[in-house]
Amino acid sequence: MAEQLTPETPEESEEQPIKQRKNGLYPGVSDELAENMKSGWADTELHGLEPIAQASHTADRRAALSRRFPGERLVIPAGNLRTRSNDTEYSFRASTEYAYLTGDQTQDGVLVLEPKGEGHEATVYLLPRSDRENGEFWLDGQGELWVGRRHSLAEAEQLLGIPAKDVRELPAALREATGPVRNVRGHDAGIEAALTDKVTAERDEELRVYLSEARLVKDAFEVAELRKACDATARGFEDVVKVLDKAEATSERYIEGTFFLRARVEGNDIGYGSICAAGPHATTLHWVRNDGPVRPGELLLLDAGVETNELYTADVTRTLPINGTFSPLQRKIYDAVYEAQEAGIAAVKPGAPYRAFHDAAQRVLAEKLVEWGLCGDLDVEKVLELGLQRRWTLHGTGHMLGMDVHDCAAARTETYVAGDLEPGMCLTVEPGLYFQADDLTVPEEYRGIGVRIEDDILVTEDGHENLSASLPRRSDEVEAWMARVKQG
Repeated sequence: MAEQLTPETPEESEEQPIKQRKNGLYPGVSDELAENMKSGWADTELHGLEPIAQASHTADRRAALSRRFPGERLVIPAGNLRTRSNDTEYSFRASTEYAYLTGDQTQDGVLVLEPKGEGHEATVYLLPRSDRENGEFWLDGQGELWVGRRHSLAEAEQLLGIPAKDVRELPAALREATGPVRNVRGHDAGIEAALTDKVTAERDEELRVYLSEARLVKDAFEVAELRKACDATARGFEDVVKVLDKAEATSERYIEGTFFLRARVEGNDIGYGSICAAGPHATTLHWVRNDGPVRPGELLLLDAGVETNELYTADVTRTLPINGTFSPLQRKIYDAVYEAQEAGIAAVKPGAPYRAFHDAAQRVLAEKLVEWGLCGDLDVEKVLELGLQRRWTLHGTGHMLGMDVHDCAAARTETYVAGDLEPGMCLTVEPGLYFQADDLTVPEEYRGIGVRIEDDILVTEDGHENLSASLPRRSDEVEAWMARVKQG
């Protein structure tokens, strides 16, 4: 990895202060080199660009936002790079709110909706092309020759369908602005500093909550992206099955790397840290260390999702027998979870309470636990009343899905978990049973077995659609699918 040109030591700098002042660049950059780098470059401005695919949808989303907060200035930042270590940064991912409203994924970008008449005028503030006159394009660590070409402001306007301005001018403009302002916090400290005397936490939270609730019902573009994410994810699961023998020779990391390759080839990234949990690691809900052994005769719980280039993610889990065949006990536990998931999916329909699918799945699991004698002399109703099944079910049965894997997280309780399902909502249904390796309340042969089955379910006008249905779920179908995939 190349190291950025940096100023010389203070002792060296003192030897040539005149040259540093003359060309305005680092000591050690001669006037001749500085001048040479300013010229001889072709004009690469792009013209006649087509708008991005979601441009009409983002315009509708901004219009709805404008109607919700009339007469107020609204500021939605993309966020900035964050340091990983020393002079290296994490890969940038634009804030969900910003990407949802613009379709842009540029670091340091800011969307501003300025009150105008009965509505708002939207402007996207971006870093323009690297300046060749001041040397930024080849000397700055975020210059064009270091990290790649940025779109010009004119190009961004064509792509996004929004007027674009230089983001470096925005903080001063915000400090001078008057009138009510709301800002999505937590993404850009510089913007927050410029607005420190103009906003309140309560008002900003109302904006964040609105933008979260606006994503509860997906538009046609979003549904298409979720389909794409699920299809790519299914191919990623097939990739993993093909290399289980290599994972046995190495570790869970081989599984993680294999799925990541599919995510990067067909999308932007993984939508969240892949859970590649083999053997007893499957009983840890968010096992993302992925450094354990992969052994024949045990189960692999793979919870992973491809994030599309437009930042919509799938979230799918399959629990697979590593050697291709469930043992009798593994099958019994797996089939119980499958039956619970079937009950949960059946409860997903428009007008149904959001919690209905969770309740349906939990009831089935409680019935199985009582049947297996794990709840003492209690009946199913008492187990559910006391929540005792949660020792082995642990988590909720699902969540909303979209640009965030746990989408719409800032939505109010009454519009989300205490609300009703509507067509266009997309959620996961993911019951599980987890018998910890040190759980002395269950027979020894149960200990260390974890099973979860998860699918991405779209609420339709007349029921639901399983967007990840191409991946088999029933135990016998899973075994047959694995055999076919391994044979090529």
